[in-house]
Amino acid sequence: MRVFITGATGFIGSAVVNELLGAGHQVLGLARSDDAAAALTAAGADVHRGDLQDLDSLKIGARETDGTIHCAFIHDFAKFAGNGQIDKRAIEAMGDALEGTNKPFIVTSGTGLIAPGVVVTEDMRREAGLHIPRVSEQAGLAYAPRGARAMAIRLPQVHGAKGKAGLISYLVESARQKGVAAYVGDGSQRWSAAHVLDVARVYKLALEKGTADSIYHAVSEEGVPMLNVMEIVARAVGVPLLSIKKEEAGEYFGPLAMFAGLDMPASSALTQQRLGWTPKEIGLIADIGQPGYFAG
Repeated sequence: MRVFITGATGFIGSAVVNELLGAGHQVLGLARSDDAAAALTAAGADVHRGDLQDLDSLKIGARETDGTIHCAFIHDFAKFAGNGQIDKRAIEAMGDALEGTNKPFIVTSGTGLIAPGVVVTEDMRREAGLHIPRVSEQAGLAYAPRGARAMAIRLPQVHGAKGKAGLISYLVESARQKGVAAYVGDGSQRWSAAHVLDVARVYKLALEKGTADSIYHAVSEEGVPMLNVMEIVARAVGVPLLSIKKEEAGEYFGPLAMFAGLDMPASSALTQQRLGWTPKEIGLIADIGQPGYFAG
């Protein structure tokens, strides 16, 4: 299968590219720069020039391949609302090109901000709202009844490369800037997690045998307590731990305050059953706790 991938040189996307190439698929990766194009060529993928706001380029990439995987997103939380709209328009451009083709169309979402405090499952749908600027799964799954094999993959905190661990990477930068590693309350809030290599296999399996209008969870660990995470962060950065009140979260976390203090566990039991996926890589705490993981 020849697959069009956005975000193909990013942390998640590059792992997906390698997974697909290793399984015998061909990859056409979106590249907005010469460096990105060179990285794709070195990996063994074909290059398609463009970016998330070049809608004509996105349509061509989707139209000329056998399936599309959308991994790209502009991770600037200070402009979360605007970037959510850019993402929505990009998804709609690719979806329009795939309408009526029955080609696989996979979009990327997250396990958080769905139903805090309960273990989120794949059958729980996300409601759009002003407090949730990213609407990728709603936009993508809207093409399932329009003849595309549209699916969504929800990501937890993804780790597996030095310095990379989802939102935790931003918490590390906050700790460096603030001089303390803060957590809300007693730190018992849980965040789900997965290694990037396990995540990449979910994308491959969904591409090959996922069903239309389905949501899959690339989750290896249902819920890791934030206190455990922030203990690692404090040690890595060399700053003290600090418990703060929920009303103090905005001042400390800034744009990430919407996630701070939330209990966001998620299950992948249905994904494992439906796709035949079994996570096998190292866990979050063991991985990010390795010396030098957050160096720099």
